[in-house]
Amino acid sequence: MKEKFNANTRDVARELARRYSTMTHEELDALESILVPIKYPKGELVLKEGDVCRNFYYIDRGLMRQFYFKHGKEVTEHLAQDHTIVMCIESLFKEEPTHLQIETLEPTVVYAIPKVDLERVALHNVNIQILYRKILEESLITSQVHADLVRFETAQDRYKKLCKLMPQVVLRAPLVYIASYLQMTPETLSRVRASTLLDELSYQVHSKFLMKYIKKE
Repeated sequence: MKEKFNANTRDVARELARRYSTMTHEELDALESILVPIKYPKGELVLKEGDVCRNFYYIDRGLMRQFYFKHGKEVTEHLAQDHTIVMCIESLFKEEPTHLQIETLEPTVVYAIPKVDLERVALHNVNIQILYRKILEESLITSQVHADLVRFETAQDRYKKLCKLMPQVVLRAPLVYIASYLQMTPETLSRVRASTLLDELSYQVHSKFLMKYIKKE
């Protein structure tokens, strides 16, 4: 069950400003005033199918996934880690029920940013307008990167790129969700991980051999 709590919303407002747009003290005040801190336990559905998404969710710490059902099976659409923002963008802007669901994979602390409040304070604060735009740009780019990843890359390259882009997700998320996100079976992911590990070990051994050879020379 979600739990609201007293938190240092000023620090979170500063972190959002640092990531997206430098702000004046007055703009920080306005942004801080609309942040809603919420704690979720592991396995909590933050947004269910049929709900209307009303918020951007800034993850202060924790891990979340977006997923939907296709032919009776869960498909992971997105994995989100600490210091990122998650939303169901179509539901948020069309104000219609979503097919996507958001679930916590760890105990998670988020700061909900109600869209209606963000738009209200953005009207009078230019740097909050910039923050708003950059959040949307980031979301669109993330979606495009994922689409290109599964469309153009081999299974092994998909996994390697995910390791570079989101190493904490690879370490913390269950393999079944990583496999679904990369659009491969868990068995394929296990083979890819084993092959990648062998490649890395081979590279390390080869590098050490070269270093010893160079020193002898």
